[in-house]
Amino acid sequence: MKIAVLICPGRGTYGKAELGSLAQFPDPALLARFDAERTRLRQDALTALDSAPTYSVARHTRGDNASALIYACTYGDRLALSGVQVVGVTGNSMGWYSALACAGAVSPMDGFTVVNTMGTLMQDALIGGQVVYPVMDEDWHDAPARRADLLALVAGIDARPGHDLGLSIDLGGMLVLAGNDAGLTAFEAAVPPLQGRFPLRLGNHAAFHTALQAPVAAKGRAALPEALFTQAQTPLIDGRGHVWWPGAATTAALRDYTLGHQVVQPYDFTAAIRTAAREFAPDLFIIPGPGTTLGGAVAQSLIRANWRGLTCKADFQRMQAADPFLISMALPDQRALVTGATP
Repeated sequence: MKIAVLICPGRGTYGKAELGSLAQFPDPALLARFDAERTRLRQDALTALDSAPTYSVARHTRGDNASALIYACTYGDRLALSGVQVVGVTGNSMGWYSALACAGAVSPMDGFTVVNTMGTLMQDALIGGQVVYPVMDEDWHDAPARRADLLALVAGIDARPGHDLGLSIDLGGMLVLAGNDAGLTAFEAAVPPLQGRFPLRLGNHAAFHTALQAPVAAKGRAALPEALFTQAQTPLIDGRGHVWWPGAATTAALRDYTLGHQVVQPYDFTAAIRTAAREFAPDLFIIPGPGTTLGGAVAQSLIRANWRGLTCKADFQRMQAADPFLISMALPDQRALVTGATP
């Protein structure tokens, strides 16, 4: 049996192509409980959102809708795994909340409460925004000097009066930056356009993982008690690259990280993947749905860690073609490798 690390996706991964993803949810009774809770809160049921005839950016990307949809898709894929042993769980940004449930640190319903509450609080406040900009070139060569220069530019903009800008997520070959409109606009004006779409401002995204989210974190702590958390059954790798070993930390500490540091400090996804690769030496890196957009960031993070000698996109493609190790469950042929389903 192959061993695997599960990597839970974050916001922005449920798009037009993902409509209908919940049709394959393996536990209809649990999905009905998710819907019942949403109905109780006077929110759209997940099945209604997922079965909508058309995808609406205004509706489907809202934090209170997108977060819960992504959580349900991710947890459903966790339930669908077969023939692999998950030895570690991590996630990107909001994916940390999904990781908690996938590792058994919260129950499926309590995890839903956490993600739905935080997604709703983020949407209600919608403080600041995010912009994405590449560090690596299109061949995925690491560029530490370029990264340092960009972060120096960010620090300089943040020092200007009325400007807030900082690192939100270190996402493999990308920097996700967050701040107020003045800070984001100044950065967009200071860097050259790349690849026909960067710098890319993310719609319906707040200034996640920065101090601007302190009011949201405080409301989250007021709404979500320690009783929701328990000891993880599977090791968890957080947004610092730190491992939460089962039985080695208190539930109070886990809650404090989840509703504190994880909300207001930068999320180092690259470090999380580096730890996953070096600490657990998995045969497979499995990305549950929805979507496939996180695969590039995982591959880029492995390149930056020089995992198995990877140095660029061509190296990754050759290794992946010879023996697939990065599994995106949203792709039917790859999903079949870890679920036994017919592609």
